[in-house]
Amino acid sequence: MDRLDSEILGILQEDARISYRDLGVRVGLSANAAADRVRRMRREGVIRGFTTLIDPAADTRAGLIVFIDVTLRLDTTNEDFEKAVLKFPGITEVVHVTGEHDYLLRARAADPPALDGLLRRLKREAGVAQSSTRIALRSAR
Repeated sequence: MDRLDSEILGILQEDARISYRDLGVRVGLSANAAADRVRRMRREGVIRGFTTLIDPAADTRAGLIVFIDVTLRLDTTNEDFEKAVLKFPGITEVVHVTGEHDYLLRARAADPPALDGLLRRLKREAGVAQSSTRIALRSAR
């Protein structure tokens, strides 16, 4: 990856819907050359996908967006946890992190009882020893 690739990644993080023509103009390439670089970075796994960020207050599909810090039981491997949790509906992101906890999860829950069910299921089926949950109130980006 070179300086242009880094610049392209920065622009795509700001606006993943930018046209290849506009992207090329911003980095000094033709539309075709910019598109080729994006396609190459997707093939190589540098760009893993594109997503839509939704303001939790405006999202009517789920009442709650939550962040769950997870500490695994000693007998649970990272691989076992990831395999189990990726099957849970509502979990939108699973991040292995440093610090006090093992993972940070982003999830959706329709309401507090649904969140309670998710937390209980994490402990019962995914090897979670301890969790700490935060509810998103608003998103600036």
